[in-house]
Amino acid sequence: MSSRRVLKAAEAIREVVAMAILVELKDPRIQNVTVTFVEVSPDLRQAKVHVSVMGDETQQRLSLLGLQNSAGYLQRKVGDRLDTRYTPRIAFVLDKGIKNAQAVARILNEVLPKPVSEEGEFDDEDLSDEDEGDDSRSTAGSEEPHASEETGGESAKPE
Repeated sequence: MSSRRVLKAAEAIREVVAMAILVELKDPRIQNVTVTFVEVSPDLRQAKVHVSVMGDETQQRLSLLGLQNSAGYLQRKVGDRLDTRYTPRIAFVLDKGIKNAQAVARILNEVLPKPVSEEGEFDDEDLSDEDEGDDSRSTAGSEEPHASEETGGESAKPE
């Protein structure tokens, strides 16, 4: 059970680390990184920062290595923000929840039938019948003379 103090510390750590990654870190290995959530121990001495990295496996490993190398800098930033006796030691963990959710959604799209497309085909038939009605209305409108025919074509030009 997490106390309110631990939850507030976790949120503050998440904000500081996310902004520092986005704005202050210049390491070229750290790209497409999103801080998803932070777990903090009850004594506020350890913090696990869960990050999601978009890219292939090598990009994920490189980003995680760059984050681990910059952990001391980020820990100092967190220490400046939190007013606690001990600054939490930061450890980065790769969060694969978003990747897993995308994989599940892709598999479900392949497996499940698509009822929307069946209804869409039915709606297209209804629309084609309505379009035929629209065409008959537009042909009735085409019986009216166009602006150039009203003026008589060449007679509209002054000679």
